[in-house]
Amino acid sequence: MKSSEKINHLYWRAGFGLSPEEWSKKKDWSVKRAIDSLFKEAAQAKTLNGEKEFLLSISKKDGKPSKEQIKKMMKESRQLIIKQNAQWVGRMADDKHSALLERMSLFWHGHFACVNKTSNLAYKQLKTIRKHALGNFREFVHAMCKDVSMIRFLNNQQNRKRKPNENFARELMELFTIGQGNYSEKDIKEAARAFTGWSSDKKGNFEFKERNHDEGSKTFMGKSGLFNGDDIVNIILDQPETANFITRKIYRYFVNEKVDENRINELSRAFYKSDYDIRQLMLSIFKSDWFYESKNVGTKIKSPVELIAGIMRSLHVSFEKPKNVLFIEKALGQILFIPPNVAGWAGGKNWIDNSTLMLRLNLTYYLYGKSDVNFKVKDELEAKKRGQTFRKIEGKLNFKPLLAAFDNQSNTATFEAMKSYLLLPPILLKVSDFDSYVYKTNSSDYIKSLAMRLMSLPEYQLC
Repeated sequence: MKSSEKINHLYWRAGFGLSPEEWSKKKDWSVKRAIDSLFKEAAQAKTLNGEKEFLLSISKKDGKPSKEQIKKMMKESRQLIIKQNAQWVGRMADDKHSALLERMSLFWHGHFACVNKTSNLAYKQLKTIRKHALGNFREFVHAMCKDVSMIRFLNNQQNRKRKPNENFARELMELFTIGQGNYSEKDIKEAARAFTGWSSDKKGNFEFKERNHDEGSKTFMGKSGLFNGDDIVNIILDQPETANFITRKIYRYFVNEKVDENRINELSRAFYKSDYDIRQLMLSIFKSDWFYESKNVGTKIKSPVELIAGIMRSLHVSFEKPKNVLFIEKALGQILFIPPNVAGWAGGKNWIDNSTLMLRLNLTYYLYGKSDVNFKVKDELEAKKRGQTFRKIEGKLNFKPLLAAFDNQSNTATFEAMKSYLLLPPILLKVSDFDSYVYKTNSSDYIKSLAMRLMSLPEYQLC
């Protein structure tokens, strides 16, 4: 495998592809240099912008607002979530931000899946995810168990002594840590008792309500004591099965959906021994020779957000309104901050169906031509409410970086260079196969039309 192919593979799995400027600069780098750069940028990444704006929306909730004020605040909150969504996709697409941190944050956003109903809680949760995305998973779980969005989404507000609610405890084990088959129904009941009183105040801060906590002895995974929620988390993470479950999920997301059991066992043992060092686990994966084997390259279907961010990165797309990003996400079936359920997005082949395929294949043309697009949203209730909706995607494309990266060479050389840049799976098509689909009036038109055509191929859907 060529060095440039390895770099392209790495940046699509550890980020969202390369901008034309990055490709020109980094395609001949060694894998080690690229990995060092990715992790250095993640370590130096700045905190989120817009904190004052989002915290301002919280201050409006002080006191006892009227029904009209509540209605207005909820509308403003929804608009802020749409803006947060667009800003996050913008960071994924911007080569001035850490691609690795945003990619890891997107993974954990799907792992700790939670519907965020207010902007301030969505903002707080994303800050928590970014803080721990490459940190220690043990500390990460503790933090997420105190995340107010998660507490409310999984009904731990209603978890009180004498009437425990098991939803939070069940999902903590089944989806977030150890996985099915490694705990009993009794463990769920005892864990629920330990999490009684873990709640939140009206301002959206975590609050331990001692009067609602069951202080009695619990027996959980073979251990007995006056356990609270933190004790339960530590006992779960003391089990090697937890390291195996998390490693398997990371492997399926970053490497291949078809797992290699020997690799999983090797990686999970090291992950467990490190006391859940996420950074070390990711380094082990990206530095390994097997990560770059052909069977692991171009085998993953891009999620809608990955596809959108990758197109934006390559063509320097900007959107006039945050809602334009939301429209595309909704049509393709992945809306940030609104996963379909607590299990998150299923991924893989589930991303492709009759309602999404044509939009995915033609998305770059829609962006370039600003033509009307038939948005058949995946949400059935939304579809019934809105009916068949046609919208314009108001995006602006900046081709200058692409032209600078691939100009001043023959059409054949341009074709081979752009094919290597835009497509990970090898294609058998030759430059002559595109003669009827590209403009040859000048070099600029050829590069633009060739990029559109290559990005409309099924192979572009893979990374």
